Amino acid sequence: MITRAQLEEGNLVLRRTYAAGIDDVWVAITQSDRLARWYGTWTGDPESGSVMVTMNAEAEEVAPARYDITECDAPRRLSLTFGEADVRWRLDIELSESDGATTLTFVQQDIDPDMATDMGAGWGWYLDRLGAGIDGTTPPTLDDFESTYLGA
Repeated sequence: MITRAQLEEGNLVLRRTYAAGIDDVWVAITQSDRLARWYGTWTGDPESGSVMVTMNAEAEEVAPARYDITECDAPRRLSLTFGEADVRWRLDIELSESDGATTLTFVQQDIDPDMATDMGAGWGWYLDRLGAGIDGTTPPTLDDFESTYLGA
């Protein structure tokens, strides 16, 4: 479970270390076919500054959404914004490698502290799905999310 202690200056911060090189983790978060293993797929031209993302791990079908790429410094940093006009989310992902393992730092900017626990559980579930996508194991399911991540 996510606690308020994981809020840093109003931002939700999650860290995961994966037993993979930085290039492999980068590909897992940026190439559509690898992203599909744990989050969804994208279409479009990233060089244009945005892509359309279709999430594939949700209980119900989700319409494609525009993700704007605000910074891309391969293979170390990716910043994105997405959402509706009145509610935009900003995500920053930083990667660093040491001894063949890669640490991913995930930051969702300016989060409402009252939403931190639920948002943290959701993003934690996705980051664990990413780990499974990297190492080829079975990713956590929606049932896992309900029972383990939300503590239902």
